[in-house]
Amino acid sequence: MESGGSLRERLVDAGVELVTAGGGASVGLREIARRAGVSHGAPRRYFPTHHALLSAIAHRGFADLAARFTAAGEGAATSRERLRAIATAYVAYAVENRGMFELMFRHDLLDSDGPADGPAGDGTGDRADDDPGDRTDGRTPGHETGEAGGPTPERPRLRETTRPLFRDLARLIARHRAEQQGAAAGSATPGDAGEPPEVTAAALWAGLHGLAQLWIWGSLPLMLGTVPADTGRLDRLVEAALTAHLGPAHR
Repeated sequence: MESGGSLRERLVDAGVELVTAGGGASVGLREIARRAGVSHGAPRRYFPTHHALLSAIAHRGFADLAARFTAAGEGAATSRERLRAIATAYVAYAVENRGMFELMFRHDLLDSDGPADGPAGDGTGDRADDDPGDRTDGRTPGHETGEAGGPTPERPRLRETTRPLFRDLARLIARHRAEQQGAAAGSATPGDAGEPPEVTAAALWAGLHGLAQLWIWGSLPLMLGTVPADTGRLDRLVEAALTAHLGPAHR
């Protein structure tokens, strides 16, 4: 007999395939059930709402993106080099995984407060901030009973996957500023106008995200007289975004 955990993973696998091929709009419970080879009602046991299902799929995307950031930053000698590597990895991920990338940041469609996925009855997507005291069945959110009567392992909330990536970016920017204090000799540089690292991180992220989207949609290649396959031009745009917010790289 297949365990609930392995069936849940198969359902998410099917959802990831659909998002990769056609974006978040292509994800439906019936199609996921068909691809996983289960009844149409089976997904509802794990994903009681569409938001819960999309959140579980997005969680996979963020895990993949985090792993890429880690790999990209290995060997970087300075914080600026690591920021460059992470920024390049972010934009490359967007270009290579358009459907997943567009879903991951649609928090109007995702349940960022609730667990990434969960069995029916846990309120995922309906009562994101469910408090144990509000329950009438005596169960603790995140430890509901599975089909076999055993506890279902608690799963991380989606925001617990996404927020650390942003905090890491802000910390890297703070470290970069500290490393540049001596080299800058106290002079102001672009992106160093006294804003907190979190504000600079948000502005840089917004710039990179917009760059990725406009490149995917073909707008930037059109304006620059190039083609989407011109990765060299894309890399130069990434460096320009970094320079605008962090100042020029010191050679």
